[in-house]
Amino acid sequence: MTIGGSGDSRPSKNQRRDAVRTKAKRIREEQKKKDRRNRVALRGGTAAAAVAIAAVVVVVIINSIPPVGPGPANMASDGVLITEGMTPVTTSALQPEAKPIPSKPDGTGTVADIRVYADYLCPFCSEFEAANSEQISQWVTSGAATVEIHPVSILTHKSSGTKYSLRAANAAACVANFAPENFYDFNAILFREQPKEGTAGHDDAAIKGLVKDAGVSDAVSQINECIDDTTFKSWVIASTDRALSGPLPNTEVEAITGTPTVLVNGKQYVGALDDPKEFAAFVLQAAGATYSTSTPTPEPVPAG
Repeated sequence: MTIGGSGDSRPSKNQRRDAVRTKAKRIREEQKKKDRRNRVALRGGTAAAAVAIAAVVVVVIINSIPPVGPGPANMASDGVLITEGMTPVTTSALQPEAKPIPSKPDGTGTVADIRVYADYLCPFCSEFEAANSEQISQWVTSGAATVEIHPVSILTHKSSGTKYSLRAANAAACVANFAPENFYDFNAILFREQPKEGTAGHDDAAIKGLVKDAGVSDAVSQINECIDDTTFKSWVIASTDRALSGPLPNTEVEAITGTPTVLVNGKQYVGALDDPKEFAAFVLQAAGATYSTSTPTPEPVPAG
């Protein structure tokens, strides 16, 4: 006996094949959609990662660049002006982006205005210093002249990568800032103990030793920290650029083209660097005025 109808309710072979094809097609389409989503996500993730990396790099670079601070005190003209009795003129620090304030020469014409732009690695600067430092000091002490010293760093890349020229100029600025009364002696000792151009030069520890040798007794710790941190690095670079690009104040000389650049009452000295008598004669000629009886006339200092 047969129960129910005689028809077979199972799908036919063709129906089963069509169902498999439909399912396979649906699976392929879903896989394609999934692949597209993954590619978009990957591109988005890569872009986000690139943005994140770039942001980190920018932050690292910004954090590695010290903020530009003010220049050293007592160098508002980009130099240290030393007057009668070897007394440095005190000034406020030059603020970032501020223009230097030129020193005013003696209005009477009876005091020689000597300005020296020098690099502490420059052998010609050392030659001029050795020949003339003592007589300049005597003229300034007596009131016959003033001297303004401008440290520059045009030989920064001439010290086997140690940037000695820049570090020495920074150290001079540190002394000017914290112990201006010792600046002239420190300036002199930097030239007396000058390393040869092309060598590494003194390290910071040696420069600190020269600070003590120059007679600095106050603010030694502040000066040492200033040397370690190259506090006035940005100022040294900026003031050097100003000297090289000009214009120089109180002179028709447009800019320095080398060191030393020595100006007396605005006139550039181009004589022998190692001849103190020739320089003294130039000072008298450049002054172009008769000194009063109360103001000693610059004269060459006898050798020995």
